Amino acid sequence: MESERAVVPHASPPPALGAPEPVRASHPAFVDPLEGAATRVDLAAGGIVVDAVARSFGAVHAVRSMTFHAKPGRVTGLIGPNGAGKTTLLLMLASLLAPDAGAIRIAGADPVREPRAVRRAMGWMPDVLGTWRTLSPRVILTTVGRLHGVPRAAAAARADELLVEARLEELADRPSRVLSRGQQQRLGLARALVHRPSVLLLDEPAAGLDPTSRLELRQRLRAFAAEGGTVLISSHDLSELDELAEDAVFVDRGEVVGGERLVLARQAAREWRIRALDPAALSHELARIGVAFDRVRIEGELAFVALDRDEDAADVLARLVRAGVPIAHFAPAVGDIERTYLELSAAQGGHGRPERGGVR
Repeated sequence: MESERAVVPHASPPPALGAPEPVRASHPAFVDPLEGAATRVDLAAGGIVVDAVARSFGAVHAVRSMTFHAKPGRVTGLIGPNGAGKTTLLLMLASLLAPDAGAIRIAGADPVREPRAVRRAMGWMPDVLGTWRTLSPRVILTTVGRLHGVPRAAAAARADELLVEARLEELADRPSRVLSRGQQQRLGLARALVHRPSVLLLDEPAAGLDPTSRLELRQRLRAFAAEGGTVLISSHDLSELDELAEDAVFVDRGEVVGGERLVLARQAAREWRIRALDPAALSHELARIGVAFDRVRIEGELAFVALDRDEDAADVLARLVRAGVPIAHFAPAVGDIERTYLELSAAQGGHGRPERGGVR
């Protein structure tokens, strides 16, 4: 039998003696994450399970077919452009809208057949907080607790606890109409937590929050997940999701994005932001070590370099340091979630992609 021969690619000419080896572009192999996997999910898996869910409004297919699992003990981001079907999906998860097809489980309960069980298990924080403007935060939280079946004394104690956590003690007995947007958001999260749910469904929870409140939100949601809770967050603030979410579900045109399209988006080149105390030395060294000119753009004292892999970034940093370039900052220009979303948007013709200029 004829022996197999390895196919050796044509080698590039070696660099001149003493010259640095150019930084090469990688060519990642395509791996389909769905290949060989089951196309259905286990409805008894816990957390939030969505299996082939669809919902239409007349001729408009808001959700065509969505399947995913937001796991207990994890924070999952739900990401997609306007019109992708996120709001319709959230309403179905919250038992406020029935799907036309498919199945949903929230902590094991069916929102269609067991809406009360779903509402006991879930804390729901919509994008716009509907509240009683003449009632105080204390009364609102106590009332919501009572509506969830919490005994009166326990509901009052829980309200006091959450008012402290939300830093609303000074406004606890004022009409809620005096609350700022950020304070209303903090009240909204407290309201979602009042009955101690095991699942949180949050729509733009960081909107209007100041930096301190954003940090507190991250800490609270991470602690909730660490105790075994399930968190699903829908947000357009991708940098915030990059800081918080451990998993991500990308949706577009009523479907969950997967397969080759998602893999290719994740494999796209990433920009790295570099600042040196000597910008001229940085520019010179990037050219000397072989970084292609069309992969570098300069904005003031910052250099943005498009690299295919994290290993390439580590190699470039090591070379710059060895060459004596005084590096003050070296980090990804955007996080994994934002990069994947931007590449997915670019693949669809650039809709929803902000002007960033430079990655080729």
